Amino acid sequence: MSTVLRRARRCPLSAETLDRPASATTPAPARRVPRWRASLHRAAPALGLFAAARLTGMLVLALWAWHVGRSPRALLATSWDSDWYLRIAAHGYGRTLYWPDGAVQSDLAFFPLYPGLVRAVTTVLPVAYGTAGLLLSWLSAGAAAWGIYVLTERLCGRRTAVLTVLLWGLLPHSIVLSMAYTEPLMTAFAAWSLYALLTRRWLWAGTLAALAGLSRPNGIAVAAAVLVAAGLELWRRYGRGDRPLRAGRRSGAEPPVGTGLRLWAGALLAPLGWLSYLLWVGARRGDLLGGYFAVQDGWTSRFDLGRGALRFVRGMVTGPTELGYVMALLITAAGVLLFALLLGGERPPLPVLAYTAVLLLITVGGSGFFESKPRFLLPAFPLLLPLARAMTRARPGAAIVVIAGLAGLSFAYAPYVLTLARMAL
Repeated sequence: MSTVLRRARRCPLSAETLDRPASATTPAPARRVPRWRASLHRAAPALGLFAAARLTGMLVLALWAWHVGRSPRALLATSWDSDWYLRIAAHGYGRTLYWPDGAVQSDLAFFPLYPGLVRAVTTVLPVAYGTAGLLLSWLSAGAAAWGIYVLTERLCGRRTAVLTVLLWGLLPHSIVLSMAYTEPLMTAFAAWSLYALLTRRWLWAGTLAALAGLSRPNGIAVAAAVLVAAGLELWRRYGRGDRPLRAGRRSGAEPPVGTGLRLWAGALLAPLGWLSYLLWVGARRGDLLGGYFAVQDGWTSRFDLGRGALRFVRGMVTGPTELGYVMALLITAAGVLLFALLLGGERPPLPVLAYTAVLLLITVGGSGFFESKPRFLLPAFPLLLPLARAMTRARPGAAIVVIAGLAGLSFAYAPYVLTLARMAL
């Protein structure tokens, strides 16, 4: 692994990444077909590898589940938080559990877009809620993989993009991408919103960020990326003498009419999904600004800059613990290391860096459910860029070893965490 990382080189990124039109990297024959179809054609190898990785992981899980007398569908559709989402889809909000240790678990902790979409699917198709949840997650995972590909291809080239998608599908906790969970949906919105930012589609970026904010609490990271990109664009226009506009005139191109209005609209839209749900929960709980955070506190989830996580780690070191907690610690530490490599070596565009930093900060700085931290990092796919970039520069044998090792770990960890572990996912 160290040999692979030492061979890493920077992605060919610069400020011009935000200015280059999407068609600039498209071969001339592809311009005769719709751009989305050409993009999907380029992404086909990556999507095929991603599908193969996830289908293999589900097959291994299914074989183990049948061996121990469990239902693979039930494990994927109703484990842990999946059951909460499906209950919301079927009955709406209003469920609260009270535990002897003082924990108060209200379903208001779960954001509404995914269960709303599950209910919509059951209205259109004659399927059960669990099946609808799985179909939605699988489609979202595919859309996310496509978005990760087009974004990474723009930043680092095709080979790195293919490897990034494959690595994302082979993470130890990637079984979540095949479950009735919200991470695939949020990642799809995040990847395409970031791509929209790089191609200056401000309304698309803001709308997708708003939808990401309705999907998960850490969806606010997408809004942060949009706001950073908008602020950077405004600074470049007005703080540096309107540089992009002058450059456009020198090249004979005029800035699109209404660009400034679309920029402001996208920036205003971006946080609306997240804020609207927080305010709705606050109004329902009688505390407009603090109601949602009180709900999270009932789940023992709060942001304390990592103090609670450090106490948990100290307990792990001094006493007996489960494999899942050790894996959570190792994966989170790997995320911090990869972020340092991303920051120091790859230097992605500032919006991509902001998105990743906010996700990592929320994960590391939050307390409660330490075992879920790897899942919280699943949408932070830019963390894989340093490893994917290093693998493109390494010998094929080294890359194959990394992929095989990750595949073995991923395929073995899923049965453990869903059938043997006594902790939440």
